[in-house]
Amino acid sequence: MRVLLIHQAFVSPSESGGTRHYEFARHAISRGHTFKVVASDLSYLTGKRVIEGGRGWFTEQEMEGVRVLQAYTYPSLHRSFFWRVVSFFSFMFTSIWAGLRAGPVDLVMGTSPPIFQAISAWVVAAIRRRPFLLEIRDLWPDFAIEMGVLRNSLLIKLSRWLESFLYARATHLVVNSPAYRDYLIEKGVPEAKITLIPNGVDTRMFDPHAKGERARKELGLNGQFVVTYAGALGLANDIPIILRAAELLRDQASIHFLLVGDGKERANLEELARRLDLPNVTFTGTRPKSEMAEILAASDACIACLKDIPMFRTTYPNKVFDYMAAGRPTILAIDGVIRQVIEAAGGGVFVPPGDNAGMAQAIRNLSSDRGQSNALGQSARAYVVAHFDRRQQATQFVDCIEELVRQGCK
Repeated sequence: MRVLLIHQAFVSPSESGGTRHYEFARHAISRGHTFKVVASDLSYLTGKRVIEGGRGWFTEQEMEGVRVLQAYTYPSLHRSFFWRVVSFFSFMFTSIWAGLRAGPVDLVMGTSPPIFQAISAWVVAAIRRRPFLLEIRDLWPDFAIEMGVLRNSLLIKLSRWLESFLYARATHLVVNSPAYRDYLIEKGVPEAKITLIPNGVDTRMFDPHAKGERARKELGLNGQFVVTYAGALGLANDIPIILRAAELLRDQASIHFLLVGDGKERANLEELARRLDLPNVTFTGTRPKSEMAEILAASDACIACLKDIPMFRTTYPNKVFDYMAAGRPTILAIDGVIRQVIEAAGGGVFVPPGDNAGMAQAIRNLSSDRGQSNALGQSARAYVVAHFDRRQQATQFVDCIEELVRQGCK
């Protein structure tokens, strides 16, 4: 079976970002299938070129066992909303060209957001007359509308039409949160057309007993209670509440915050940290996924937060499962389905989204009771191993695409 995935933000463990699709691809390859990816030649987090010297519109290379065609993308991801869309459109067109030149395929997979790469996958599947598998990782355009990013009534109408168009044209849909499945059913998508493969983690990547001595030495964290946020630094992530919590804990010299990641808001956040005079906060920049085990091992607790908008209650953030696999308690400022996971696991502390005082108090409590903090982390680890291990999800994914190809061959 030959699978083609079009995914602008595809990364391997040597890069920063989520590796769900890399792990799925490796599992498909281990079962004898061919798996190619069309990805951007820009980092989705930093907006910087990840490959130089390519010829033409795309460059093909092997990324740790997976064949990847890196398509040219206009470098304007972090300039403004308009220029971000320009960058998305550029990848949409070049990824179609790359997808049509990727060799024989039996199934084409698209993933959203951004929605434009899903259009690319549909076009390639339609031209090649192959099944089109659409994965929904976030609910677009609802997230953009509730965030206030998408306001024009005509654009909203067109976006909703495009959403419905793709749902109808997809041979099958995969979602990574149970709330997304409910959303699609409410939109009229038949339940039999949807497969839930939730976000999760390769638990083998993390040792819950490791202490992260090397990272602590590198970052100058000598015996401190380290609280880590790992992920995108964007508008949706509401990082200012972490900085405000750090401000409230400035007098607690034993507590230190790590912000590991990059994104459109990083410069603004660093400026806010300077204005607030926060010696207890370190911005580390991006780190490859392969280094995250060491970073989380150096941490005592971890933060996951999003802005307080209703649609964010539907999401399963990748970072939470990494935290759990590392055996670290999560300070969760996100309500909804991910709160249900943390509470079922007994793996962390919930604080209301946007509540920096509540976050500061939760951190203070955990730092003063290391026994409770460790117990929460151990419970989190046990739960994620039992329910969200990536190897089980990868098997489910490959079973799904094999069945789609069999049906397409009938």
